[in-house]
Amino acid sequence: MDQAVTLADQLKSEDEAVVLINTFVVPPSLADALLAAWSSDAGHMKAQPGFISTQLHRGIAGSGVFLNYAVWQSVGHFRAAFASPAFQARLADYPDEAAVSPHLFRKIEVPGICVA
Repeated sequence: MDQAVTLADQLKSEDEAVVLINTFVVPPSLADALLAAWSSDAGHMKAQPGFISTQLHRGIAGSGVFLNYAVWQSVGHFRAAFASPAFQARLADYPDEAAVSPHLFRKIEVPGICVA
């Protein structure tokens, strides 16, 4: 998402609660393959320490764009789950045509609008 900040850079970040936003773009004909890979992936991550929740969204009108929103207790928890050999092996299950863009975020406060 941010060309100047890689996921590897983000994984070195301080230990704080984070939200992973990950977009997947596939040809609509590969949507079922993406869903199968993501389901398996999400089931694995759900069992990892520090995992809080996840939600997958799909663009409307036949779009091949998917957005995953996952909440983790800390960067360290996500880093450990992401680096595990079991998770890394699952990445091969995604369609080769999938363009994936993960990015970590933290909540911020905007007075009068939202809290951190």
